Amino acid sequence: MSPSEVLFQAANATNATNGTAANATNATGAANATNASAGGAAGGSTFPETLSQFLGFGANPDPGLQLLFGLVGASLIATIFLTLAAFAGIWGKRKITAAFTDRIAVNRVGPFGLLIIVADAVRLLSKEVIIPDSVDRPAFDIAPFLVPFSAILGFAVIPLGTGLQLADPETGFVFVFAASSIASLGLLMSGYASNNKYSFLGGLRALAQNIAYEIPLIVTAASVVVFAGTLRMSEIVAMQSEALVTIAGVSLPSWFAFVNPFAFVLFLVANLAEVGRNPFDTPEAPGELVAGYMTEYSGAYFVLLYLGEFLHIFLGGAIIATLFLGGPAGPVLPGIVWMLIKILAVYLFTQWARSAIPRVRIDQLIEIGWKGLLVMSFANLVLTAIIVGFIA
Repeated sequence: MSPSEVLFQAANATNATNGTAANATNATGAANATNASAGGAAGGSTFPETLSQFLGFGANPDPGLQLLFGLVGASLIATIFLTLAAFAGIWGKRKITAAFTDRIAVNRVGPFGLLIIVADAVRLLSKEVIIPDSVDRPAFDIAPFLVPFSAILGFAVIPLGTGLQLADPETGFVFVFAASSIASLGLLMSGYASNNKYSFLGGLRALAQNIAYEIPLIVTAASVVVFAGTLRMSEIVAMQSEALVTIAGVSLPSWFAFVNPFAFVLFLVANLAEVGRNPFDTPEAPGELVAGYMTEYSGAYFVLLYLGEFLHIFLGGAIIATLFLGGPAGPVLPGIVWMLIKILAVYLFTQWARSAIPRVRIDQLIEIGWKGLLVMSFANLVLTAIIVGFIA
């Protein structure tokens, strides 16, 4: 029996009104938790399996069809989040910032200014890609592709809804963080290869920041693994499907944000630094570094870096939703809708931080990461392990 199942049984027992009811509640909780664990262990149906069964090829088609269905799923996921990034980066960012700062933002190009997305896309993609003299050409060309690619790769193991998970490996937790960390290489390459001191400083800042905050991010997330007892993303979601406590007939879900709110707050703060939002946007810092690692990029290369920034915000939101907010779980609406709502809620939080919190200095940023979040994340992990071990 996993530690989280024991935790759910303890919560159910506390809510019982008498000894008989407590026993019945414990038995029901154990059965439900076991069913949830079994469902998670089976891994659910991935998108290729679901599509194969829908088309009549069975759950295990030949490798060629599996590859084809996987490519279809990857294209669908990439299309969804690239479209969201276009809306969020061009229109949503301006509208949200204007709302926070009492301004109007875009409102002349199409209804609600929505056609500014098309106008800006045509404007940026039609610009010439200018290559400065003495750049490291292979690295300069490769870097803009690494940043969005790493984010889209991370979505491969995120359960977006029933049958909407591209893959469900046993080490999905490790995979998603490994994939997202590839972006650090892209940011460093773009800064180094540009032959520009501002770009170079921006690349170094990005690398130093990602190292300082990625460690507490992963250590904090590891406390969720301690509770769930698994690295499989679908099982982590399944463990959050039980009712943690019921008050006046209203059940509070056993989301890990409720089970361990301290870890949830730590992860939110570290995620802000990972995606480069205020007060941790020092790699770009327009008042100091022009545009940081993006200074020398134009045209389609700039678009790739800009989209990559918002794709990583969405990937961070998807990880938060999966680990702490029950994944695609929610009443009435389909799972994919709830997942997108939770991702967009995290995006809205990052935009609020961008508009409301001033930027810290680079030395303060590094100190917060190494001396603050790192210490608190390890303390959270140790305390979580002690509590789970005591309950078990």
